[in-house]
Amino acid sequence: MEVVPPPSSDRAAVVAFPGHVVVAADIEYPWAEKLAGEDFAAPSGPRFLGALEDRLGLHAGALDVTLLASPLPGDPPLALTPLDTSSHPRALRAQRYRRDVRVWVTGEGGMLTVGRGLGGRWEVAFEVAESAQGRGHGRLLATAARHLIPGPRPVWAQCAPGNAASLRALLAAGYRPVGSEVLLMPGSAGW
Repeated sequence: MEVVPPPSSDRAAVVAFPGHVVVAADIEYPWAEKLAGEDFAAPSGPRFLGALEDRLGLHAGALDVTLLASPLPGDPPLALTPLDTSSHPRALRAQRYRRDVRVWVTGEGGMLTVGRGLGGRWEVAFEVAESAQGRGHGRLLATAARHLIPGPRPVWAQCAPGNAASLRALLAAGYRPVGSEVLLMPGSAGW
C-alpha cells in the first residue's frame, strides 16, 4: 500500500492494481497502515472507506472495475452527433467526475461522453437507450471512444462489477481490466 497526495483538495481515491494499492488522500501512512492491517483488500472495503469518509468529510462512491484500451485510428464505427451541452443525467454525471467533457449522441438512442478524469486520464462513459439494448450498440459506443481520444493516449473506463451488460460491451470493444477504484467526493443531492 502506498499513500500519496489527493488528486485535489476536495477529492480522494483508492486505486488497486495487481499487487499494489494506492490511497490518494490527505492522510498519514501509519494511520492507513493501522486501519488496513494485513488485509491487502482492506483499503477497498467498507471499514477503511467509512473511516476515510469520516476523516475527510467525503463520500465514497462505488467500487468500480477499471479498464484500459489503446486509441484507434480513423473514424468511429457509428455516426455520432456532438452536443454542446446536455441536461441528460449521463452527461451531468460525467461533468461531476470529469473536466473537458465532450458529449455525442447516436440516432439509435445512444450517448457517449469522453472527458479527463482521475489524474488527467481520458475516460469514457456511455449509455444505450432501452429500445436499442441487446444489439451491440454499447460495444460500438465503447469502440467509438477509442477513435475520439486526442493524441496517442489510452482511454479508461470504470464499470460496476454488477453491470454485466456494460462490462461485456467494454470487453468486446477491446478494453482490458487493469484494477479497481473508489472515488471519494463531496456529497450532493442524489448520493
